[in-house]
Amino acid sequence: MSVEITGVGSYIPNVIRKNEDFLNHKFYTPDGQGFDDHPEEIIKKFEAITGIKERRYVEDHLNTSDIGTIAAQKAIENAKIDPESLDYIIVAHNFGNVKHGTTQTDILPSIAARIKQNLGVKNPSAVAYDIIFGCPGWLEGSIQAKAFIDSGIARRCLVVGVETLSRVVDPHDRDSMIYSDGAGATIYEYSENKGHGILSHQSASFTDDEAYYIFFGETNKSKTEDKTGYIKMYGRKIYNFALINVPKAMKSCLEKSGKDISELKKIFIHQANEKMDEAIVQRFYKLYGMEMPDKIMPMSIGKLGNSSVATIPTLYDLFINGHFDDEELKGGDVIMFASVGAGMNINAMIYQL
Repeated sequence: MSVEITGVGSYIPNVIRKNEDFLNHKFYTPDGQGFDDHPEEIIKKFEAITGIKERRYVEDHLNTSDIGTIAAQKAIENAKIDPESLDYIIVAHNFGNVKHGTTQTDILPSIAARIKQNLGVKNPSAVAYDIIFGCPGWLEGSIQAKAFIDSGIARRCLVVGVETLSRVVDPHDRDSMIYSDGAGATIYEYSENKGHGILSHQSASFTDDEAYYIFFGETNKSKTEDKTGYIKMYGRKIYNFALINVPKAMKSCLEKSGKDISELKKIFIHQANEKMDEAIVQRFYKLYGMEMPDKIMPMSIGKLGNSSVATIPTLYDLFINGHFDDEELKGGDVIMFASVGAGMNINAMIYQL
């Protein structure tokens, strides 16, 4: 038996925010000091490091549960299944619904329960729950879906990764320019097609010194009464952590699969930061004494930004549907999914089409 992806779908918001849209922002350091650099210089450096030229923000009338539903509907349609036949609806996010114009997170009821209701699924045996695992949440949900199917308690699972980070960013923090919104979804099903589907996976949680590398904190702007919590991160610490630990997890995952690195056709890595992602994959190949192959790592961050749990399923959906010129996958190809994020959590998965 195997566990295969039979349907994919995504929702990319229509609101485009380009880098020049941040020229009127006044950025401050974490200790409240204003930057001497002109905003144009800050943005130029930002683009050189992250590769981000623009990002997508959700429309004002939509929430996390809404765009997660749209992606889920597309995946269900792509798989050509009856949503009533779903055994599990697993939704990965980190901040729930944060309505436009508010600062309060709403996860009661869960985002999964809302998506199930939006889909019109009546079957009470279709269990819906949320997973909060940082940026690797969609991938961890996929690993859980495989466990359910392997155990025999499920045959069909929907896994959604969705986030509206634009509503939890500090406009006075340079890091706010990284984040974006989006949703991606996949259907996993039991299959008799041996040797295909999910071949192996690897997960790890580093919660000693690393637990608060990404956290909620107050605005960087000094002398303000704003006590709102915003997403914050220690960028340099995350970069160093990722370069040490993610390649090791990727190597362990590949070895578990029994596949040779020469068989790996594509690596769909969390779209966190272009320079960091390239460095991770380069180090992964160096563990095998190899140089990183050309076009091994499809990237969407330049136009879509970092939408956390939504980046990998969105990227995979775009790739499968031909949005990357002159690049394609065929039956039997071996690919890897890999992610790192808040927690700090890491995971990877080897999949054969």
